[in-house]
Amino acid sequence: MAIESLQALVTASENRDICDVIIESDCVDRGVTQAESLEKMRSLYAAIRRAQRGYDPKLRSASGMVGGDGEKMRAYVQRGKTICGDYIGGVIAQALEMGESNACMKCIVAAPTAGSCGVLPAVLLPYQQREGLSDEAMVRAMYVAGAIGQVVAAKASIAGAAGGCQAEIGTASAMGAAALCYLGGGDAQAVCHAAAIAIKAMLGLVCDPIAGLVEVPCVKRNAAGAVIAMSSADMALAGIRSAVPPDEVILAMREVGDKMDVSLKETGVGGVAGTPFGQKIAEKMGMA
Repeated sequence: MAIESLQALVTASENRDICDVIIESDCVDRGVTQAESLEKMRSLYAAIRRAQRGYDPKLRSASGMVGGDGEKMRAYVQRGKTICGDYIGGVIAQALEMGESNACMKCIVAAPTAGSCGVLPAVLLPYQQREGLSDEAMVRAMYVAGAIGQVVAAKASIAGAAGGCQAEIGTASAMGAAALCYLGGGDAQAVCHAAAIAIKAMLGLVCDPIAGLVEVPCVKRNAAGAVIAMSSADMALAGIRSAVPPDEVILAMREVGDKMDVSLKETGVGGVAGTPFGQKIAEKMGMA
């Protein structure tokens, strides 16, 4: 089956594991065998692990605005005085590190985009370590995340230039929420509602990168998106459901993106990009 909607995914997953349904769909869509499909997804998760190991706190982005915050967050967590607690603190640190790696031109996995690359690793890697899960379990969660991203891309957008940052980090948060919900034992319905709850929390988020660079406020938004993914997954696992059907939430995202002013869609003109500080950086980088 082609995954055209979240409801279709729920229906196809009756009495079946949602991941198995998604793998079968991938094989049909791309004309590959199950072994080839799994090999590709394993390679993506392996790349996320390499990106995690490759974080360099000494690197700074081209503008000088980004770099080293992941290390600061980890040091803060180690002092044991976080407001959120050590686990969530570690999630925030991981999101910052991955976002900084992207801004500093290190290898990352776009999930679904480069600017939102920190959300999925931030929710999956610490969870795997805490729960002692195998890489194979995480690969299955990656399929679930990917299916959510696929539906959003088809029904709305995953590009900040088209739909604002709700389309990038909002989608990443939905993907992370779905993956966590699946790992936590949620069925297909819970998984899709976790994604919907996350999208609603990010609805209307503008894309306003300073100087058009995927640095500020993008990196810190990855951390926020990761935390929203976690809370959304927990709500869904508790039996809480989105009052608005998940597919309708995605359509609402598309409508909001269509109505968003162009200055708030990756043009480097509005939002924080339009502040005096933002314009000063743009002039410095020759992008004013």
